[in-house]
Amino acid sequence: MASIAGKVAIITGASRGIGRAIALKLAGNGASIVVNYAGNAGKAQEVVAEIEKLGVEAIAVQADVSKVPDIQRLFEQTLERFGKVDILVNNAGIALYKPITQVSEEDFDAIFAINVKGTYFTCQQAAQHMAEGGRIINFSSSTTAMMLPTYSAYVGTKGAVEQITRVLAKELGAKAIAVNVISPGPTDTEMFREGKTQEQIDRLAQMAAFGKLGDVQEIADVVAFLASDEARWITGQNIRVNGGIA
Repeated sequence: MASIAGKVAIITGASRGIGRAIALKLAGNGASIVVNYAGNAGKAQEVVAEIEKLGVEAIAVQADVSKVPDIQRLFEQTLERFGKVDILVNNAGIALYKPITQVSEEDFDAIFAINVKGTYFTCQQAAQHMAEGGRIINFSSSTTAMMLPTYSAYVGTKGAVEQITRVLAKELGAKAIAVNVISPGPTDTEMFREGKTQEQIDRLAQMAAFGKLGDVQEIADVVAFLASDEARWITGQNIRVNGGIA
């Protein structure tokens, strides 16, 4: 993917899991990386150090994407350091698995603030500052096409992200900015395993055609493709990177 060499990519939630894998993948293809994190500065700096070993520039920027002033600061610091933004990957997100009778107003507000509000207002900043021909890659989930009890609030946020993506693809098309969404299936990360028994994890793994959990690198590879010039005619699409889960 040499076509992203020299590009500048902001990746939200990049200190661990899928975000970390994306940061390293894009850096390996020559992009400068802004490693966004909410609270774990040490982990973010570790990712920056790994990227710098690849011979490209990287910075870590703390920003809580549920807060618009933090999002604005994330872009300001990116532009101050690199002078442009070419790629935005909206990876930051939280999960919630509770029966509807147990979901509090605080639970609801928290998950929508990060997963939906965060995605929306980072896209707003990208629309204002991104170079022509840029790429926005949002994150949904393959669970939006399933009927999993206890997932109602979570898939509500991801369904919103899918619709935001579709509209922005048309709205930002005049600037040749491609906007797509990736919907991973169950992927082996720390966040995925939180609150699940091994039996639940095994059951979800067996729902995939390949009979296993996804790997973070399998997600990062698709992000790298969508960020590249080779994907220039793809926009407004929901790519289900899920190993054929059903």
